[in-house]
Amino acid sequence: MSRHHRVADVVCAGGCLLVVYTFAGYPAIMALLARLRPRPVRADPHSTPRVTVIVVAHNEQDVIEAKLRDTLRLDYPPDRLDVVVICDGSDDETALRAASIDGVTVLHEPPRCGKLAAMNRAFDATDGDVVVFSDANNRYSANALRELVAPLADPSVGVVTGRKGIDDGGGRPLDRAEGLYWRYESQLKTWETAVGSVAAGVGEMLAFRREAYQRPLGMHNEDFAQVMLAAAAGWRIVYVPAAVSLERASATIADEAARRSRLIAGNWQATWKVLPALARRRPALAWQVASHKATRPLVPWALIAIAASTAARAPGARWARWLAGAQGALYGSALAGWQLERSGRRNRWLYLPYYFCRMNLAALDGLRKVVFEETGGVWQHVPRG
Repeated sequence: MSRHHRVADVVCAGGCLLVVYTFAGYPAIMALLARLRPRPVRADPHSTPRVTVIVVAHNEQDVIEAKLRDTLRLDYPPDRLDVVVICDGSDDETALRAASIDGVTVLHEPPRCGKLAAMNRAFDATDGDVVVFSDANNRYSANALRELVAPLADPSVGVVTGRKGIDDGGGRPLDRAEGLYWRYESQLKTWETAVGSVAAGVGEMLAFRREAYQRPLGMHNEDFAQVMLAAAAGWRIVYVPAAVSLERASATIADEAARRSRLIAGNWQATWKVLPALARRRPALAWQVASHKATRPLVPWALIAIAASTAARAPGARWARWLAGAQGALYGSALAGWQLERSGRRNRWLYLPYYFCRMNLAALDGLRKVVFEETGGVWQHVPRG
């Protein structure tokens, strides 16, 4: 075997190992650790601390009233609940419509300063023992607040996050694909919590013990950075699947790809700034973060490496021809799914490989934004389905 062939074999093996570890190996390890050495949370289902729900909004006039009425109807003692809307530079009727809802406090300043600045300003203006941050376009399950605050009875827990669910009532392939992804994430986070702490949260449902709230500087993925800084400070981060935040997927797969690209760029930036401190103080959790967050944006590069190495080895190696055939089937199905999408027709079996490839292209674009410093300081909306 020539040196060229040996290099191709090593590249192919490394790419395959990265892909398998990212999507199957790491979850399998966490499932095993959750069974062998679980660390239960000392939750109190009867705990009712003073809770402030902060809805962070920018130009959400179409949904803000329904969101606030839904929040006020949640199963939590009204005298222990405050609802605040922080409008980050909204130039529509978001603030006006929010102020029309009894029992809601509205904070609004015309300049748009970014999500983190809005969160900090709202946090400083409130005094709840627990602060829950929410978006304006999602709906909470009726029991969400009780489920979120129960783990905070454990003094080691500083942050609690809930489960993101996709409203797929319309039966769109994008809804189903996104729903499948978030069910996978839910199971992984359940295992991570059983071991100790989760390595990720969802920004539309984050509950902070007041003492655990963080103010990351110079990072544009506010939610992830805040959670990881709290973990680096010693707090346990817990996932509660019974607390559900339901929302629609993006209107189109292009919108979802744009959103995913922005999130991945922010994750890359926050990960590499937070990971060193986390590695010094909590190395096991740093490994979890690297496995859960840092390896996924590398998957498209691994796929490119696998394709190049198998093409080089296919003329003389049967295994390479088999692997090349499998890749051809994947990318051919994705291409067919793309063509169907363009023509307005859809097939669920062709849509999933198309979705997988489209999101990996978004990951490449997210890395490009980091390299060329195109991460922005304000969050951008994408249309919802």
